[in-house]
Amino acid sequence: MSKLSKHLRPFLEYLEIEKGRSPLTVRNYDFYLNRFIEWAKDPAANEVDYEKIRQYRLFLNRLEYPERGQLKKNTQNYHLIALRSFLKYLARHDVQTMAPEKIELARQGAREPAFLEAMDLERLLDAPTKSDAPEILQKRDRAILELFFSTGMRVSELVNLKRDQINLERDEFSVRGKGDKVRVVFLSHQARYWLKQYLALRKDLPTGRQADSPYLFARHDRAAGSHNDAEAQPITPRSMERLVKHYASAAGIPKKVSPHTLRHSFATDLLMNGADLRSVQSMLGHASITTTQIYTHVTNQQLRDVHQAFHAKRRGD
Repeated sequence: MSKLSKHLRPFLEYLEIEKGRSPLTVRNYDFYLNRFIEWAKDPAANEVDYEKIRQYRLFLNRLEYPERGQLKKNTQNYHLIALRSFLKYLARHDVQTMAPEKIELARQGAREPAFLEAMDLERLLDAPTKSDAPEILQKRDRAILELFFSTGMRVSELVNLKRDQINLERDEFSVRGKGDKVRVVFLSHQARYWLKQYLALRKDLPTGRQADSPYLFARHDRAAGSHNDAEAQPITPRSMERLVKHYASAAGIPKKVSPHTLRHSFATDLLMNGADLRSVQSMLGHASITTTQIYTHVTNQQLRDVHQAFHAKRRGD
């Protein structure tokens, strides 16, 4: 019986080609599965059994880093999900191994997404235009923050946006998200305004000829405020995360703020203003309504109002 490591590369190629998984997902699966293979000393596929998986779960649960502490339950589950997918692939290719459905995931507590209250959100959105950065950076960064809040897009979706995807005469456009799924997102008036302001300063987008940089958001030289770079490159996901963190700090927001916080704020804002969960699911691009249900906590205030309005009215005050 062949070793697990022999099947790993074909599996990763299957994820990339047949399943259409993103390069990041493939890299993560490679990391998770190599960790198991190294821990288990590269067993044969038929040597993977319930006891080995139980021992591996104990290993993951006790794994601790000096700077980060123990692995979170959801991170442990990512390892197990990758292993389950690998075993499913092996079974499909007639390789004898443990039944993948026998791998159970660790129980997780209910997630409560972090979001920004209205005043903090406004301070964050205003922060770029109150900074001392060059004008093009002020307007680019304001447009990025407004677009995050207007659309609820993920970082990977926003950095990959191309200029020709967006028609600023319309308030909607399509974006390709997780699982290669396409959905429609909508621009607020503010997002559209700041996008126009930013693109007007992009010298690599002259009127009447093809843009040198196809990306909607390009890198710029912060020191010089350069916007005449013919080889303008897209801003990276890591830079976008640092950008959000920087402006949250500048705005005096004490909590940890990331691009995903703005995605949470987008969903929370919709629900608090009366949107139904199915519509929010579609706008976020969630494959399952279960994922969207983490936002139902925001209706607590509405439930309080219902309780006060209708509970025990016959008993008097």
